[in-house]
Amino acid sequence: MDSVVIGVDSSTQSTKAAVVDAASGRLLAVGRAGHTVTGQGGARESDPEQWWAALAEAVGAGLKEAGTDPRAVAGVAVAGQQHGLVVLDAEGRPLRAALLWNDTRSAPQAAALTRGLGGPSAWLERTGSVPVASMTAAKWRWLCENEPRTAAAAAGVRLPHDFLTERLAGVAVTDPGDASGTCWYATATGAYDAELLGLLGLDAALLPEVAPTGGTRAGSLTSAAADALGLPAGVAVAAGTGDNMAAAVGLGLGAAGLLDHPVLSLGTSGTVFAATRSRPAAAALAGFAAADGPGTYLPLGCTLNCTLAVDKVAALLGLDREDAAPGGEAVLLPYLDGERTPDLPGASGLLTGLRHTTTPQQLLGAAYEGAVFTLLRALEQLPGAAADAGVPLRLIGGGARGRTWVETVRRLSGRAVVLPHSTELVALGAAALAAGAATGDDPVRIATAWGTGDGETLPPTEQDRAAAARIGAVFDAAADGAASALLTTTQGHR
Repeated sequence: MDSVVIGVDSSTQSTKAAVVDAASGRLLAVGRAGHTVTGQGGARESDPEQWWAALAEAVGAGLKEAGTDPRAVAGVAVAGQQHGLVVLDAEGRPLRAALLWNDTRSAPQAAALTRGLGGPSAWLERTGSVPVASMTAAKWRWLCENEPRTAAAAAGVRLPHDFLTERLAGVAVTDPGDASGTCWYATATGAYDAELLGLLGLDAALLPEVAPTGGTRAGSLTSAAADALGLPAGVAVAAGTGDNMAAAVGLGLGAAGLLDHPVLSLGTSGTVFAATRSRPAAAALAGFAAADGPGTYLPLGCTLNCTLAVDKVAALLGLDREDAAPGGEAVLLPYLDGERTPDLPGASGLLTGLRHTTTPQQLLGAAYEGAVFTLLRALEQLPGAAADAGVPLRLIGGGARGRTWVETVRRLSGRAVVLPHSTELVALGAAALAAGAATGDDPVRIATAWGTGDGETLPPTEQDRAAAARIGAVFDAAADGAASALLTTTQGHR
């Protein structure tokens, strides 16, 4: 009986469970189940129990579609949405709905934490990241200040993937990659930072143990979890990681694979990242650790507004998402949910440069351009060779399957673009972590052998420098909060 592994992608909106042939990396099936996100204004929450139910449903559906004997499953790993705050009681049950990464209510707490340690440079030196509303540390402080009884009752504090891994294996464990997104784990030392925990008022005893890598075997599938998933008890369970780290593994990025090769992920949020051996320390980036072990990092810029924001603009205009044209003189920064990079949690969308001749298609094109330009600005901050125009960009996520997204990236960047053939890279990366837990092999090496990051290369096109300069002027004014500069910019483009 050929062995298979299961890689779980537990994202903001849904869970996907990839059933993968352990030897070849062939994707046999993907089971799916949805999530519900609630909240108005800046609030974004989900019930963690819903994630667990969705995981079981997705695994069952994947096994059924693949026609796989459950006894063939050798390993399971979870890649989860980053930064979410899950607080548990002594029985491991959630005390409240999880605060999600895109919950912006904790922006004041993030600013206070930055000041409390002495400013951005102090945070960069320790964690590689400056607190923003997305980070788990800011959410913990928000909980302490707004729901002190819940915070005081917490017997465990987990990230989303930690919560699911604990349900699978019965042990509280995380990995360096996802832990590095909390702002209480120091990439400088590879451990929780006692001074930061003190600043946060967070007891280290509430936190999971940090495994050496995401592919470390955290434990074995418990009898209760095995019953819920329809699998035999004893299956290897990996420590798992965050979704961005798993995507990097799926692409073969890391010490055993490609270094300094940048990735643009076009999803509900947009991200730009690369695996590097240089520990990042740029305020515009999250200085994450990678999932594949000490000494490898995953500097990442994240925007809150990407495909969902552009789809909203298309809906407002009554257009199909592909019915777009270059923006002409119009500039649209689609910051409909505030923004994380640049750090503008209270921002709204900004439109300027309208003319009588502006068409609806150009307005939609301007939304694409604003979203892509924001990501390309973050890309410029990546260390090493990642920002070198001669290095191709790897495009992943739902947007990478859209013609207008791809062509907008090519036009504004002027760089070659690689479109991986595999579309479920987070789940495939998690499957490689599961294979690593089952065999002891390096997950990045496993994924490279599988070829999950291979794809079509599109040659570079001439960069649209005029569009980049026009958008850049508005972007800089908005990021600086300089109304007078913005007025000058709009007048200058008449």
